[in-house]
Amino acid sequence: MNGPTIIEALTDDDALGPWFEGDSWKAWRVVLKAAFGLPLAEDELPIFDQIAGGRQPPGKRVRELWIVVGRRGGKDSIVSGIATFVSAIEEAHIGRLRPGEKATVACIASDRDQAKIVLSYIQAMFAEHDSLRDKVLSETRRGLELDNEVEILVTTNNFRAVRGRAVLLAILDECAFYRDENSASPDKETYSALRPGLSTLAPESMIIGISSPYKKSGLLYEKYQKHFGKESDRVLVIQAPSMVMNPTLDPIEVEEAMEEDPEKAKAEWLAEFRGDLTDFISRELIDAATDQDVVVRPYAAGRRYVGFADVAGGTGKDSFTAAIGHAEGDVAVLDALFERRPPFNPTEVAKEVSDLLKEYGVREVTADRYAVGFVIDAFKKNGITYKASELDRSQIYLEALPLFTAGRARLIDNKRMRSQFVRLERKTFSTGKDRVNHPEGEHDDVSNAAAGALTLLRLKRSSYTLANISGPDDERAAAI
Repeated sequence: MNGPTIIEALTDDDALGPWFEGDSWKAWRVVLKAAFGLPLAEDELPIFDQIAGGRQPPGKRVRELWIVVGRRGGKDSIVSGIATFVSAIEEAHIGRLRPGEKATVACIASDRDQAKIVLSYIQAMFAEHDSLRDKVLSETRRGLELDNEVEILVTTNNFRAVRGRAVLLAILDECAFYRDENSASPDKETYSALRPGLSTLAPESMIIGISSPYKKSGLLYEKYQKHFGKESDRVLVIQAPSMVMNPTLDPIEVEEAMEEDPEKAKAEWLAEFRGDLTDFISRELIDAATDQDVVVRPYAAGRRYVGFADVAGGTGKDSFTAAIGHAEGDVAVLDALFERRPPFNPTEVAKEVSDLLKEYGVREVTADRYAVGFVIDAFKKNGITYKASELDRSQIYLEALPLFTAGRARLIDNKRMRSQFVRLERKTFSTGKDRVNHPEGEHDDVSNAAAGALTLLRLKRSSYTLANISGPDDERAAAI
């Protein structure tokens, strides 16, 4: 292919050179040489050996590059440089598109803030030199339109945004932290949506996954497990601590982080996947427990129902949720789910929940310890007694888990609930105690309400459980 290589572009003062000057970028140049099938110099081979798991450099340009690197290792700068090179300097798509078709260079970030950073870097690189600036036809809210039939698209994770496009380059930025409450595996769904579009411009098209590591699950970890240190001309996996990729970092900052929280610091600075975090429950267990296309089970006379609520104030980000269930022998059955997303008036929502509970004959709702007085009063005014759960959020999940593993839980078909269940994380402490919670920045309001109702049914001999079953006291034990 004619034209400069990516290394020539990154060292050319009239291209991307001003952004990547100095020896501090040497390790990144090694990565890019290997990924683009360029020969490594003698003094670069030890660096490659260190960060590629002892494998040999690929013999040609790889189709997939997965980079596991710690925080502040230069990830955003390097992906912006790659996107600029592929879209405006290399131009491997020329002569290979149908009339009217555009080649897409997609930078898919984990959140809006990350997307803004990458977009601003790319815009600055194009503005630096006339040769690049003159290629820009227009700047859009999500990227750039170039005069060579390329669109640079910078967006948050959304597999729908990349369908139907001829993809020249796809960068999955911080893919270990992709979030979507309507999907249990947004990283894998985005990857699957991209692959057909990449085939149009193969073999030059490429997918790059780059992220700090997180827990030992998900797309990035699976690629790492399968390909790190393995000989391949198709897939290259890199793993490197922050200071290897960015030697200008202050080592004292890393040392202090290690003292404060070793497990977290190993992931953030040493690029090691966390050993203290695991998935709480598998997607297979949740799918097996779900009655497909059953979104609600109507009230049936003669059944005794329980209700659990996850209360919220309406001004933050949490939803006000409630769940209703009943038992059939030793099987806990979820019948109905309620969710009101903010903003809302909690007093009005308490009335809505109360009306739903009364439809199923439930007169007392067990709930978390949110314990806002006016919400409790609102339940009382609507004929429902509010009882604080004796179990916290984590204990509720741990008590509900045996129902799923034993096949004794039946769920209704609710996409957000299923996604929230599957995204839950289990953290093990040195004391041996486990905690279950949603990932940082996510929610579990719907799954918490569902698990609360199931747990009430499982722990049928506990006082807080029996108090939640409608009917006289002497009928409660017989009910389940």
